[in-house]
Amino acid sequence: MYPSRPLPANFKVALVLGGARSGKSRYALSLAESFPAPRLFLATGEARDGEMAARIAAHQEERGPGWETREAPLELPEAVGHGQGRYGAILVDCLTMWLANLMLRETTTDDDWQAGSRRLLALLERLTTPTIFISNEVGLGIVPESPLARRYRDGLGWLHQQVARAADLVVLVVAGLPLVLKGS
Repeated sequence: MYPSRPLPANFKVALVLGGARSGKSRYALSLAESFPAPRLFLATGEARDGEMAARIAAHQEERGPGWETREAPLELPEAVGHGQGRYGAILVDCLTMWLANLMLRETTTDDDWQAGSRRLLALLERLTTPTIFISNEVGLGIVPESPLARRYRDGLGWLHQQVARAADLVVLVVAGLPLVLKGS
């Protein structure tokens, strides 16, 4: 999918950012497939309607053999930690949905979702299996109208900064073109 130059392979933590339909997931999938099977796909989205269920099914079919899929809409740090040493690579799709899931739980407070984020960040230092996180860059648009949307945008921006700081590789995908921001 991205054969024009070799994919980076010397990392433990990678962050792949981009907008909707930017090509970030395709790039991250190619990056993960440069590692041996079996690979783990951690899905944070949930099939809450027929259209989303169809998207999930299409993505599972696209990945094909060599992949195990698990859903981790809330307990992402635990799922990533459990997969260490068992797979050639772990692909998390995506931090955007995971943070939204945390923030939209009925009992959640800012302390709750921030604690979840801190658990994930603490885990990054201990990863032994190459782990790739996908996320949408949502902070490039206009200031959201609602307080919840502004909290979400700000929280995701903070999470991106922290994951990028811990990552060996950070790639921004724009119009299908991967731009390496950190790493080689």
